[in-house]
Amino acid sequence: MTACDSNASYTPSGHRFDDQRRWAASLALRFAQRDGATRMTQARHQGPLRVQRPFYPEGRGEACHIYVLHPPGGLVSGDALSIEAQVEKGAHALLTTPAANKLYKADSQGVAWTQRTALTVEDGAVLEWLPQETIAFDGSKGEQRTHIALHGSAKCLGWEVMALGRPASQLPFVSGRIEQHFRLTLDGKPLWLERQPLDPLHPRFVGRWGQGGATVQATLWAIGLEDGPAAIEVLRETLAAEPNWAVTLRHGVLLLRYLGGSRVDAWALCERAWQLLRPRLIDREAHTPRIWLT
Repeated sequence: MTACDSNASYTPSGHRFDDQRRWAASLALRFAQRDGATRMTQARHQGPLRVQRPFYPEGRGEACHIYVLHPPGGLVSGDALSIEAQVEKGAHALLTTPAANKLYKADSQGVAWTQRTALTVEDGAVLEWLPQETIAFDGSKGEQRTHIALHGSAKCLGWEVMALGRPASQLPFVSGRIEQHFRLTLDGKPLWLERQPLDPLHPRFVGRWGQGGATVQATLWAIGLEDGPAAIEVLRETLAAEPNWAVTLRHGVLLLRYLGGSRVDAWALCERAWQLLRPRLIDREAHTPRIWLT
């Protein structure tokens, strides 16, 4: 044992609880077209990440619906989650979660958590990434990285909804730091790169030029639309009465943003936009995953 190791704090099982601990969990999924249907051909996992069996609520030849399960229900200091999904040519997968993800307060050591999501969509494939919202508790510290790699004529529609603190319980997000990274590429060429630090002690957090004191934010993306400008017009006309959102189209990437104070409103906005965009993206009406209704 080295001098450094002698000061580490371990349990009898060998787990450490000092500022160097790390508890990893990973999930690697693969989807392929087999006999006229999308099949989940791989589901490798380590630690507390699982999937339920595939569902085909839209019919055998339509999207394969998968529910990603994280039984702990949230991330604590030292957690390191990694989710990978690859959709092969001609396949169509819809991934969601059964409940909100929670980012808990960092411990007395201030150890951060990490969450990595890597989504690969091959030429002619479709992926819908529709997780339920994430709730960051006051004092949470961590980093989220999302990388979406598209190839050829791949199509992808997804969202991320983040609620900071728990205002209803009088527990606002006043300490901690969360850093988000988004990277979307097409055939290796970057189309959307973004880094966003969420730090309540930084002027950006309350400045009108930044977060503006908003406690909830959401980003929805859609890639592969045949007529992006027409899709934007439909969104603006149909959702005109909804507050605190805007939509843009650059380099073929449609981005819809919400910045406000209600995660219910943010979720409803994203779900409605998905219902409007899905028929334009894949010529299929939106089919609500039944897990959202339970």
